[in-house]
Amino acid sequence: MLDIDGSYGTGGGQLVRNAIALAALTGTPVRIRSIRAKRDKPGLAAQHLTAVRAVGEICGARIEGLGLRSNEIAFEPGPVRGGRFAFDVGTAGSIALVLQALLPVMVAARAAFLVEVAGGTDVRAAPPLDYLREVLLPLVARMGADVRLAVRRRGYFPRGGGIVEASVAPGELRPLRADAPGRLLRVGGVAHVAHLPAHIAERMRTSAIARLGAHASRAECDTVVLQGEEAIGQGGALVMWAQCEHSVLGAGRVAERGLRAEALGETVGAELAADLDAGAALDAHAADQMPVYLALAGGGSSFTTRELTEHARTAMWLIEQFVPVRFAASREGMLTRIGISPR
Repeated sequence: MLDIDGSYGTGGGQLVRNAIALAALTGTPVRIRSIRAKRDKPGLAAQHLTAVRAVGEICGARIEGLGLRSNEIAFEPGPVRGGRFAFDVGTAGSIALVLQALLPVMVAARAAFLVEVAGGTDVRAAPPLDYLREVLLPLVARMGADVRLAVRRRGYFPRGGGIVEASVAPGELRPLRADAPGRLLRVGGVAHVAHLPAHIAERMRTSAIARLGAHASRAECDTVVLQGEEAIGQGGALVMWAQCEHSVLGAGRVAERGLRAEALGETVGAELAADLDAGAALDAHAADQMPVYLALAGGGSSFTTRELTEHARTAMWLIEQFVPVRFAASREGMLTRIGISPR
C-alpha cells in the first residue's frame, strides 16, 4: 500500500482528490495520513468525503477511516466500471471539486458514464462551474476526451442544492502540446447572478472587459439572471475565457458579500489579460488541474504557464508517486515551461 503524506506541499483537499483518483486509475492501494493538516479545520470536509465516496463507488473500492474530519484513510480500489451514478455533497460543498476527482478516472476508463452531482455550483475556494465547462473541459477535449456538462440548477452557500450532470463517452487520451497559445480567436465570458439585481452582473461584465486592455475589442460576455427554480439561494460568478489556436485560457471568480461587482470584474479581466500579454498557453488554474490528464497520456506533453503555483508542484509530485512519468520545469522569459516524459 502506497503511503502518502497528506500535509505535503500545499497539503489541501486537492492532494486527497488527486491521490484517490490516481489510486483508482492505477489500481494502487493507498493510505493518506495527516489529511489537510495545515488547514484551520483539518481533516475531511463534506466535499472531500463525497469525492472519495464517488470515486470509491465507480471502482468498487474498500475504504477505511472515512468520516467527517477524518485525518487518515485507506483506499483499496477495484476495477473501474461505467454506468449511471448520483452523488450529493449534502451542503454547498463544491460540485466542481467533486468532479475534479471523478473526471480523470472516468475519462481514462474507456467506458460510458452519466453522473449527477448535487451541491454548490459556484462557491468560494473552488473553481466556478463555468470555468470547468468553458476552460478545463475544452483543454481535455483537445486531448481526445468527450465530456459534456449540463447545469440543471445553480446552488450557492449556505444551502447548496445545485445539480450538475456530467456525461463521458469512451475515448483515449493523446498528448497535448501547448507551448504557445497561437493566435487569439475570441474572448468569451458569462456573468451570472441568481435572485439578485441584473445590474450586478452587468457591472461585473463591464469592468472585466474594460480591464482586458488591447484584447477588449475581441471580447463578448453574456449576462444571465437566474430566477425561481433555476437556482437555490442568492449568488453569482464571472468567468472569462480566451479561445486561441492551440489552447484555451480562463479566469473566474465567485461573487461574495462585501465585494463590489467592479472589483470582481477588474480582478478577472486583469488576470486573463496578464496571461494573454505574457503569451502563456495555460492559466495558473489549468496548470494545477491538467497534469493528471497529461500524465495519463504518457510522455510527449508540454505546456507553458505564467505562474507555476505550489498547488501545481504538489500535484506533479503526487502524480510521480503513481504514474511512471517525470515532470520537468524550466523558466523561459516570463513563462515557465513544463515537459512530461516517460520514466
